[in-house]
Amino acid sequence: MNKLQWYDAFPEVWEATLETLYMVAVSFVLTVVGGVLVGIVLQLTSPSGLWSRRTLNTVLGVIVNLFRSLPFLILLIALIGFTRFIVGTAIGPTAAIVPLTIGAIPFFGRIVESALREVPRGRVEAAQAMGATNAQIVRKVLLPEALSPLIAGATLTLVLLVGYSAMAGVIGGGGLGDFAIVYGYQRFNTPVLLLAVVVLIVMVQIMQSIGDLMVRRLAHRR
Repeated sequence: MNKLQWYDAFPEVWEATLETLYMVAVSFVLTVVGGVLVGIVLQLTSPSGLWSRRTLNTVLGVIVNLFRSLPFLILLIALIGFTRFIVGTAIGPTAAIVPLTIGAIPFFGRIVESALREVPRGRVEAAQAMGATNAQIVRKVLLPEALSPLIAGATLTLVLLVGYSAMAGVIGGGGLGDFAIVYGYQRFNTPVLLLAVVVLIVMVQIMQSIGDLMVRRLAHRR
């Protein structure tokens, strides 16, 4: 079997790139939603939070730390059964979204918690003095004040998901990681492998640049 030349691999690379973008985009949206909820609960239930609940905070913190401590490749394998239960299959881009999301939510949740903790206490106390409820404080004080670090954290999480999506190729998750393994590594085709790496690097650079630009613009408006 003849080796696939790197310049003939663009159709396959394009398809793999679209799969990667699909996996990353869907899991990123789910991660942001889940991570914001987890981070808010962690902050509100902390000893200095607006709704201090030590037991709930401890239990949730342990769960978050447990998933954060697992290497993503091990998490991928451990969730094969759960992934098959959720989407009906354990391979392909759609299946990869499940472990991607579960692996990234704890990471982004801690980022959200840290960002909310840095909001000046005086802003919160002023809102409380005006009779604002906890929900109003979260929506109108904590989240808006922490928007800049939240965007920076979301960008970091997005880049993390790109790396995770590449690792998903090890178990047939599709995307550029799967392309690099099947067409590059397994066929000893270094140019094709490097082509996948270059595309991933370009993708990460674009995402990071857009995120940095958003943070800078938000800082100028303040």
